[in-house]
Amino acid sequence: MKKEYIETKMAPAAIGPYSQAIKVGNLIFTSGQIPIDPESGNVIEGTIKEQTDQVMKNIKAILEAAHSDMGAIVKTTIYLTKMSDFSIVNEVYGNYFKENPPARATVEVSSLPKGVQVEIEAIALSL
Repeated sequence: MKKEYIETKMAPAAIGPYSQAIKVGNLIFTSGQIPIDPESGNVIEGTIKEQTDQVMKNIKAILEAAHSDMGAIVKTTIYLTKMSDFSIVNEVYGNYFKENPPARATVEVSSLPKGVQVEIEAIALSL
């Protein structure tokens, strides 16, 4: 099966040896997205709410570049540096999935790249 590399300037460039996303068959696997503004390349220094919104915007841009959308997401994994932020992240996340949300796991980690508070990865169907 052929691997297709997904790349868009509408989401942050990879900061290491990885791709923004990989499409294999009818599945798209995004790399974990952190709250980086794709225009400036800088971390959004706002609240957990603002950081989560930027992460979701980055995932949306990657999926659009792969000719898919947020409604095609089947699974996400959320990484938080503080589980006490769960309800705030859940609120923002829920705004992107009004109906039929994907399966999800949420885990607390000791730290994330660039000192951010949240990272989210997704698996979506290709449309």
